[in-house]
Amino acid sequence: MVIGELRYDAEFLAAITALNSIVPEPRTNVSELRHSINDAMRAIHHAKSWPKHVDKTRIPFISYDGAEVAIYRFASREMVASSTPQPAAVYIHGGGMVCGSVNIYAPTMAYLADAVGMPFFAIDYRLAPEHPGPNLAKEVYWGLKHLSDHAAGLNIDSARICIMGDSGGGGIAASAALIARDRGLNPPVAKQLLLYPMLDDRTQLAADSTLRQFLTWSENDNRIAWEAVLGKERAGRKGSEASIYSVPGRAEDLRGLPSTYIDIGGLDLFCSESIAYASRLVAAGVEVEFHVWPGVPHGFEEISPQISWATKAEEARKSALRRV
Repeated sequence: MVIGELRYDAEFLAAITALNSIVPEPRTNVSELRHSINDAMRAIHHAKSWPKHVDKTRIPFISYDGAEVAIYRFASREMVASSTPQPAAVYIHGGGMVCGSVNIYAPTMAYLADAVGMPFFAIDYRLAPEHPGPNLAKEVYWGLKHLSDHAAGLNIDSARICIMGDSGGGGIAASAALIARDRGLNPPVAKQLLLYPMLDDRTQLAADSTLRQFLTWSENDNRIAWEAVLGKERAGRKGSEASIYSVPGRAEDLRGLPSTYIDIGGLDLFCSESIAYASRLVAAGVEVEFHVWPGVPHGFEEISPQISWATKAEEARKSALRRV
């Protein structure tokens, strides 16, 4: 064994060995990616038990283009009826910006609301390629602003609203935080929590990278997704132009962003871009909490929720939420 070589965490390896394999069939286009990823995510999230006292409520809002889009609140009756306005999490679901839905994530949203003790608001944003580029983050920002503007009626504290997302949703959350900063949302976003976020279309592995064999979200998946968001002529091209509201990793000025939590598996394609983003946030004077969980890939806690690193990640995220 080479000292420092990449390898699976022993618990994770045992878990995936029991599952036979986590290597998906290669996907060649957005349609195949959606079908495969949505099926996998539905199986994962719908395996969770829904807390009986957490209700799901639809809240419509008008998006940037005049279309009606839904936010779904996951909260207990006690949270809604509390005599004190509650902190709140606005959640942006994962799926590489081209897959997923609030319906798929709903049991997890209900679980988190119950486990953390705060209402979760999940925005059912429209996906790329039908709604490409900065439209994804613009829609989320409009939903975020709607909640902020109507905080009193929802019994939430507008000064304690955080934004949170995983994977592609983490990238959209980061972009929406940039929009909120630039448009002067008041009160500002209290915190952003980015779980293995998809931040930069320019990420590429070296030809001899040993990381490639561990990826659960592959370079090919990433290329398909970013091309859906940016177009083939821009995606992955270091000299091309792309809005920071589409690709937060391209933002040069990160000053004025909210306190940030980021976590990432050490065997994730997004690891290097997450490290770079966290480092630049620190350099910009932003408070950062950053974790790299060794020996696990993208979506590790969804694939093997029973392993130690998954438990540690969940506790770290809950702790960050409770400090909003």
